[in-house]
Amino acid sequence: MEKNSKHIDSLTLNWFWSGVVILVRIMTFISCAALAVMALITCGDIVLRILRVPIKGAYDLVRLCGAVTVSCAIPMTTAMKGHVAIEYFFHKLNRRGRVVVDSLMRSIVCLGFAVAAWSSFNYGLHFLKNGEVTNTIEVPVFWVPWLMSAAFVVTALVILFHLIYPGRELAES
Repeated sequence: MEKNSKHIDSLTLNWFWSGVVILVRIMTFISCAALAVMALITCGDIVLRILRVPIKGAYDLVRLCGAVTVSCAIPMTTAMKGHVAIEYFFHKLNRRGRVVVDSLMRSIVCLGFAVAAWSSFNYGLHFLKNGEVTNTIEVPVFWVPWLMSAAFVVTALVILFHLIYPGRELAES
């Protein structure tokens, strides 16, 4: 019975991490789309300003797209281990020390992203309750902190994966 139970846990685990991979890819797509929209708005606004017909709310839209681009890129960057790391002192430690420091740092960062997700979600609720909108074109902005919160949760899950399976790539699961 135990053997069957472990097999079910393994299937659930693989299903769970496969879902996380899908979420990371969705976030990456959203980030790329927001970056493309930001570039189109900027270029279009420059061309239309020459013709004296600027895009109304271009600044507002670029700000929103910038927040979406950066926050939705974090999960993939974390999954690829693409963040800048200062490893001078880290490599001076023995293997056991590196494992302890790496695990401790990943745990702290995972907790930090969980707190950031919670705070962003509450910030979005505050925006929704107060009816916050952009300055020029009055687009509601509550959804931006919510999207950031979702990205932070996915990032925390990616970090948790790296804690549980050190040395493995997320896409392998």
